[in-house]
Amino acid sequence: LGNAVVVGDRVRLEPGTEPPVIAEVAPRRNAFARRAAGEQVVEQVVAANLDQVVLVSALDRPAFSPGLADRVLAQAEHAGIPARLVLNKTDLGAPERAAGLLAEYERAGVPCHAVCAVSGDGVEPLRHALLGRRSLLVGHSGVGKSTLLNRLVPGLEHLVGDVNEKTGKGRHTTTAAVLVRPAPDLELIDTPGVRSFGLWGVGALELEQAYVEFRRFLGECRFTDCRHGAEPGCALRAAVERGDVSRLRYESFLRLRAELVDEERSGAARPRRGRP
Repeated sequence: LGNAVVVGDRVRLEPGTEPPVIAEVAPRRNAFARRAAGEQVVEQVVAANLDQVVLVSALDRPAFSPGLADRVLAQAEHAGIPARLVLNKTDLGAPERAAGLLAEYERAGVPCHAVCAVSGDGVEPLRHALLGRRSLLVGHSGVGKSTLLNRLVPGLEHLVGDVNEKTGKGRHTTTAAVLVRPAPDLELIDTPGVRSFGLWGVGALELEQAYVEFRRFLGECRFTDCRHGAEPGCALRAAVERGDVSRLRYESFLRLRAELVDEERSGAARPRRGRP
């Protein structure tokens, strides 16, 4: 796996070589990683030295996936990188549906944007949020990342894939992470669309800390080893019932933690670094 040098790395080139040869990679201030696809449990570093992660999702075709959204947001939080959520294709559903969905994440402290990349609706406020930052764009195949990038960077020729009419899933159009710098104060890193996203470095016990809005309720449960499921006196579950924590996020957390528990029991989650 290509983890020795990734998009966003600062490097020193060996002088007088053609083609250029990398002599040194500077230390990274941060890195966004995931579990690499396949049976081997290895790290895949996606990009480095980021200012924010931009999760691009769709209201429909493909339908919004809380599972993927919360994985990406949890990974960004684990890496200490700010993240925001972009909900594209808002023209495919009722405005109140998009507003209700984004309200769930805004309550969790995630900055959100409702956009339609095809018409341009909502793109200017997003562009303003990207200025002065190096942003990594991540999302499911078919959510319109390439169309959005073309809208953000007029004149940039980027392949746009059609959504499969039968499955509603997208076809891959970006084959490798690529950084574009259309202006001195704007850096965008596009990535291939993903079918799934495996967490890296976040175990079942650490997962609750990756949900920022949970933190003020952690430690308030009746039992110190509360897993926030059916245990009596759970402060987090009480917060969900009061409406202080999104039920959508809470239920997504329970599903993801159960998956991590199963992986750890089977020994599948033993991490290994990716090969340079």
